[in-house]
Amino acid sequence: MPQTTPEITVETNRPKSNFILIGEDDLDDQEFLKEAFLSVDQSFILKFLNTGKELIDYMNGLPDIHLPCLVVMDYNMPELNGAEILRELKKTRRFSPIPKIIWSTSNSEMYRNICLDLGANDYVIKPSNVKEMEAVVKYMLSLCAL
Repeated sequence: MPQTTPEITVETNRPKSNFILIGEDDLDDQEFLKEAFLSVDQSFILKFLNTGKELIDYMNGLPDIHLPCLVVMDYNMPELNGAEILRELKKTRRFSPIPKIIWSTSNSEMYRNICLDLGANDYVIKPSNVKEMEAVVKYMLSLCAL
């Protein structure tokens, strides 16, 4: 009689999440992002914060089981900019597996390189139309390991 191999399940240390944290102080950009996420995939929960300090404080207050699957942040935020936020997030080991995207109107290679060196997965230029925004959102969602 042939023996069957038991099924092995690999569990990750981080629970699956459909929560995305977004640091963006511009209300028009918040609305643009919200509409694009809704048109691409309505299963994600978006939380917008207006300053870099609010984002850091919010992340530090989350239990591990409620960490976001993705953090998106504008480079030019009040109180802490994108690079400073990345530097702060890097200090906390439990945040390291979370993909981080900087999105900005600035096409500065210097800003891009600084952010990538500080742990950003990507530095994306803010799109100017709906079609490009939806493509960026699809890319962002691909980084959420669900």
